[in-house]
Order: sequence, then structure tokens, then C-alpha cells
Amino acid sequence: MSRIVKIGTRESELAVWQATSVQTLLRHKNIIADLVPIRSEGDIDLATPLYEMGVQGIFTRALDIALLNYNIDLAVHSYKDVPTQFPKGIAKAAVLKRASHKDILVHKGDMGFLQDHHSMATIATSSIRRKAQWLHRYPNHIIENLRGNVNTRLRKLAENDWQGAIFAAAGLERIGLRPAQSIDLDWMLPAPAQGAIIVLCREEDRELQENCQSINDPDTEICTRIERDFLRTLMGGCSTPISAMAQITGQEIVFRANIVSPDGKMKLETEKKMPYRDGLELGKIAGREILEKAGAGMQEWFRMPAS
Repeated sequence: MSRIVKIGTRESELAVWQATSVQTLLRHKNIIADLVPIRSEGDIDLATPLYEMGVQGIFTRALDIALLNYNIDLAVHSYKDVPTQFPKGIAKAAVLKRASHKDILVHKGDMGFLQDHHSMATIATSSIRRKAQWLHRYPNHIIENLRGNVNTRLRKLAENDWQGAIFAAAGLERIGLRPAQSIDLDWMLPAPAQGAIIVLCREEDRELQENCQSINDPDTEICTRIERDFLRTLMGGCSTPISAMAQITGQEIVFRANIVSPDGKMKLETEKKMPYRDGLELGKIAGREILEKAGAGMQEWFRMPAS
């Protein structure tokens, strides 16, 4: 490819790391690319909880516009931030190999409150999904809103009288900021596509799409597709407490998912296994199963914001 490809990225350290990773992978395929920083609405308003902002696409919209306006050629996102329906004219170019899918708790040393499900503690997160799962396990805990890039959130945790804060492991590990005082939350299911990076391009740019296939990871693409099919079937977004994880184990695909009411009081979950050749529809099948369990009234209740 003779042209210099312009890669759009948000300005945070993590977003730049992700875009630089794509730039490096493309360079190994003899494609030269420059980074173009673009500020998103989600980076500007750091006070309002995400679920009050009409959050779907809040971190991706600015890059989508730049892409459609030909200001950039590729947009790089954390896949979990991307709405299930791409904007018209935008297509998937590649999904990179997934890093850790896990959530972690960064704590301040004393973790006694984790041993008792009836304990009292204050935990910080802006994610309605993390909040719902945490309150389901620890109903007496107080959840504080925590916004900002990972550096800002770590600083706020240190400055406040909270017992801990929840982060995505991949975000902290990618830029070398995971504190020693942190633990994996193995019981907490991640957001669909958490830990994966997606590269988007204009639908009409067939040449660039084909070139980007060389950096695509097929297993991650399949698993994230299943997870996002589940999300789409439930018509959920970032403001709905939906979790999903698909993993390829030998010749099988294992899928686990749940939806938890925002106050943590109700939880519906599913776990399924299918042979690899039949497993591509797992997300849709599991989504329909959850909808049947929930019933028409409960579907709306699961979307209600926590009081």
C-alpha cells in the first residue's frame, strides 16, 4: 500500500497505546501509518455517570465522524465501547488478539470486607454492569461514581476514603499501571468484547479492509461476535448491566452470560457449550433464552437505573 494511513485515536494514554499497537502491527506488514489524536465527548465530561449520558457510542462517536469525513482512515477502539450497530458507511477492518478479559479490584491493603457478603465498604466504578454484579454479591456496599482515564481513576482512588475501585485488567496491564495491591475478580463476568481492540474503516475502502485482515485474530473475532450477538439480542448497551464471555476450548465454544438488575437484587444467567462448528449462534440462542426467562415486564425492569 503506497499511501500513508491515518489512524484516529482518543487522547488518553491507553487509547494512544492501542492505536500505536495497530500502527506497529501494520508497519510489520509494510503499511506506514500516522496517529491522529481526536477528543471524544466521554473524555470531556468526567463528572456525569456514563449511564446518565446516553452512553452508547460516547467514546466512539468523534472518531466515527472523523472517519466518515475522511479526516482519518482507521479508528481504533476498545471493542466493549463500540455500539452493536456500526454507523452507516463504517465497517470492521480487524479485531486484534484479546488480552485479559477480567475485571480487577484495586484495593488499599485490607481486604477483610471481601470475606463477608454482609460487610460494609465503599467501592468505586462508573460501570453499571460492575455496580450491579458487585451489589448482587455485596448488597450492603456503597458504590461511588468514578470517571476519567485510568491514571485519573487511580489518583482519585488514592485521594478518597474508598476501600477499592474496579478496573479492566487489560487497561491497566497494557500501560504498565496495574498496582501490586490488586486482585482478579474471577467471579465477575466481563462486558461483551472486554479486553479486545477493534479497528474500523470506511466501508468503501476495500483495499484497506483487505490489508487489515493480516492483523485480524480469528478466534477473538468469533468470540467477540458471539458476545455482541448476545448483547444485541437483549437490545442492550453500555447502560444495561449485561455481561458475556465466549471461549474456545479445544473443539468447543463455552459461553457464559448474565444480566443483573442495576440494584443487584435480581440476576439471570446462562452457560452453554457447543461444538465449534455449531457455536457461532450461541450468543443469539442464549439471548433469546434470557428474554424468555425475564418476561416482558422484567425486560424493562432490568434497564431501570439504580436508585
